[in-house]
Amino acid sequence: MIALIAAAAAASPLATAPLGAMAGGKLQTMPQGRYICSLPGDALGKAWEEIPDKDFVIDNGSTYRTEAGTGTYLLTGRQVQFTRGPMKGMAFERISGGTLRLLDENGQPGRVRCVRSAR
Repeated sequence: MIALIAAAAAASPLATAPLGAMAGGKLQTMPQGRYICSLPGDALGKAWEEIPDKDFVIDNGSTYRTEAGTGTYLLTGRQVQFTRGPMKGMAFERISGGTLRLLDENGQPGRVRCVRSAR
């Protein structure tokens, strides 16, 4: 019985999440809709340069989808950690309800931001 409980716990998305994600606070979900990702532009051109291969859609619960497939994420406090699927391992800082900033491998905010465009 104990081995069965341990196996079920190991299969849980929380078991595969980094400790920092779990320590961030109460689990939440992102607003549903399409998130368009971009880099800042410059004064001589567009204000933002879209990165279509980074776009994703937040579906029901803690699920998302991209052109490459579906997966799950955890939102704890201000950190969004993609735990399964094509974006597994990517982390974002939640700037506002529908705006995320991609975190680099050291957990520092990068230049890429993703903004919810519609429900």
